[in-house]
Amino acid sequence: MAREICLRQLAVRPRTRAELAGALAKRGISEQVSAEVLDRYDEVGIIDDAAFARAWVSSRHTGRGLARRALANELRRKGVDGDVATEALGELDEETEADTARGLVERKLRTARGEPDAVFRRLVGMLARKGYPPGVAIRAVKDALAAQSAEAAEFAEQIDADALADAEGDLDRDTRAVE
Repeated sequence: MAREICLRQLAVRPRTRAELAGALAKRGISEQVSAEVLDRYDEVGIIDDAAFARAWVSSRHTGRGLARRALANELRRKGVDGDVATEALGELDEETEADTARGLVERKLRTARGEPDAVFRRLVGMLARKGYPPGVAIRAVKDALAAQSAEAAEFAEQIDADALADAEGDLDRDTRAVE
């Protein structure tokens, strides 16, 4: 029965060992039987947390534009070991993360309405919720605004250290809400 439960779970999507253990526990399977089945599946390669983590990072970064911080939180919730998660996240470098942030901002900026300062705050907040560090978020939004129009470029030039500090405070607050 434990094998059937695991196979049904894996037929839907790849799962981590912790997710499968949770599904087995929920169905009343003893820890001993659960460990035996999961050890065997581990041994033959049916479950592989490292492969799961690499695929998850690639998919969620590409598809949803999530940054390393948000991805690390998701992997933790999925039960992926910290070292395995760190290794998978290591494949996502800072330059790729910054490029993704710029792409997200450019896409959102096409439909953004309002005063440049409001648009700035909304876009920085959006990146914060996706786990981007304050410096990356602010730089991406400032650069995109500067390229958008003369009015937005003028606003972007006025973003000084005080405004950046305020935005970073907002980002920290948004980031804590995500975590």
